[in-house]
Amino acid sequence: MSIENIEDLEFKFEEIVDQSQTELKKMKTGRANSELVEGIQVDYFGNRTPLIHMASVSILDAKTIEISPWDKDQLKEIKKAISNSDLGLSPNEDGQVIRITIPSMTEERRLEMVKQLGKKTEESKIRIRRNREDFWNTVQKKEKEGKISEDEKFKNKENLQKLVDEYNKKIDEIEMRKEEELMQV
Repeated sequence: MSIENIEDLEFKFEEIVDQSQTELKKMKTGRANSELVEGIQVDYFGNRTPLIHMASVSILDAKTIEISPWDKDQLKEIKKAISNSDLGLSPNEDGQVIRITIPSMTEERRLEMVKQLGKKTEESKIRIRRNREDFWNTVQKKEKEGKISEDEKFKNKENLQKLVDEYNKKIDEIEMRKEEELMQV
């Protein structure tokens, strides 16, 4: 799909930044956060269902998440989904609820998380670059077809670069805040 105008492109960039923020919230920092587990997909009668749609998630203290399924028969499936997720969490179940104790992060683990953070933010910037290229190709095509003038083409290029710089800066700021959060003891 080609991006026809700068407003469409800006909308796409906003989506990328929002997705990036959502993804980074899932990176655990040694503190309990319900967003860490809410999106985990659980096998619920043959359908993949987000955990938040089948249980209430609460924070008991700074290190403990409690999951209370509405259907207690799903405890085993929820526990299995959490264990199989790439979060490295160990759920404990008592027949009524599941509790997850978030382990303290070591310095080594914090540095590893910062590396992962860098990879995730670079992926967001790559998606911005891809959208920029799509838009630029559309602009060049319009100019070749005579739909816009050469001056309009270069005005679009100037606006495009300003927009890319603005959203890359937003992603950098998000990364910086998350890195500070990860390195906080």
